Amino acid sequence: MTAGRGARDEPHAPTGEQPGGRGEPRDRRGERPGERPGGRDELYERLKAYEGRVAATAGVGKDLVNESMIRHWCEAMGDTHPAYSGPGAVAPPTMLQAWTMGGLSGHTDRNGAYDDMLGLLDGAGYTSVVATDCEQEYLRPLRPGDRITFDAVIEAVSGRKTTKLGTGYFVTTRMDIRAQGEPAGRHRFRILKYRPATVKGAKGSKPPALRPRPVVNRDNAGFWEGVAARRLLIQRCTACDLPRFPWLPGCNACGSSEWDTVEASGEGTVFSHVVMHHPPFPAFSENGEGGPYAVALIELAEGVRMVSNVVGVPCDKVRVGMPVRLEFLRTDPDLVLPVFRGSEG
Repeated sequence: MTAGRGARDEPHAPTGEQPGGRGEPRDRRGERPGERPGGRDELYERLKAYEGRVAATAGVGKDLVNESMIRHWCEAMGDTHPAYSGPGAVAPPTMLQAWTMGGLSGHTDRNGAYDDMLGLLDGAGYTSVVATDCEQEYLRPLRPGDRITFDAVIEAVSGRKTTKLGTGYFVTTRMDIRAQGEPAGRHRFRILKYRPATVKGAKGSKPPALRPRPVVNRDNAGFWEGVAARRLLIQRCTACDLPRFPWLPGCNACGSSEWDTVEASGEGTVFSHVVMHHPPFPAFSENGEGGPYAVALIELAEGVRMVSNVVGVPCDKVRVGMPVRLEFLRTDPDLVLPVFRGSEG
């Protein structure tokens, strides 16, 4: 099984360099490190030397594959597939990376090459980072009790690219994962290390913060049309009557591709939540100061769950089980989003 195979090609972005901002590192000739007239990218040449270097060797997952983590994952994802519970259960394939993650304490078996490469980018002014995509290949099911080990390598570094976020380099790492010593899967993870784009405008002016635009495609266009009309529409399978969210082309329970919609009543409760403190993002906070703000998984009365913001109460007052009510928030002239208003009472 393979997920996200289309992501294997090198990321593409419009070419061309954005002008640098104040405070960026420059040499005595006033040029940014690694960038010389004539198009030669000395920094890229140095980065290419890291391709093929080991990022981790014989890493060991901090936990055996276990039923508790599988259950929590399935509950959070709303995945009720019978293969993931009971005798003979296996882990959802998309949990592949979860068994290798180091948590807040990190891993002690990571090689220094990856950190050295990131330090080289930081020193050249490419200090921001965003994860862009991942790709997984599944070679065998993971079962409770499996011990996970892995090796990681820096697989590819792209040439300098310019995106809407800014100019930088895409870095791809590949992790080969084993279970009980047998090949179990492969995980590719790609990030963009970039220098934020300079905002054009009058000196001292600051454009209003905007929320990211939703990705609208043929599978979810009906949902966003409903939101624009201030209606929260839930898909319902017409074969087995199971509601589902987010919108999908087929039913996870019976496989039918036939569906209709029901309008949510707007009643719900907080199923789980986090409070975002960093990085600050003014568009997501009610006071425009960048946080903190609450992000919650809301369980709707219709039985499905969705991620949204909780508004109307201080973020430190949001609690699991708190009743919430649907509202529609116009975040800017071009975007309306569903949010949920909580009540401290």
